[in-house]
Amino acid sequence: MKDTKLNIQNPKELEFALFCIDFVAQELAIPPQQVYQKLLDSGLLQDYIIANYEVLHTLSKDYLIKDIIQIMREKEVL
Repeated sequence: MKDTKLNIQNPKELEFALFCIDFVAQELAIPPQQVYQKLLDSGLLQDYIIANYEVLHTLSKDYLIKDIIQIMREKEVL
């Protein structure tokens, strides 16, 4: 398990992280709390979603959610 401390720089990063968690949960039909824990424990929440906010927030919702799910599968988080 990775260090689970998050380094969120501004409210927009937090809002974006919550947006991603919520829509990934909807797509996978699992509770958002479970998605949050999986992303947090794997480090993907900090090291991918928050760290790449500037680029990721410009993507379409559908592309972004599919991308996150694909990475979760590649990292065997799902």
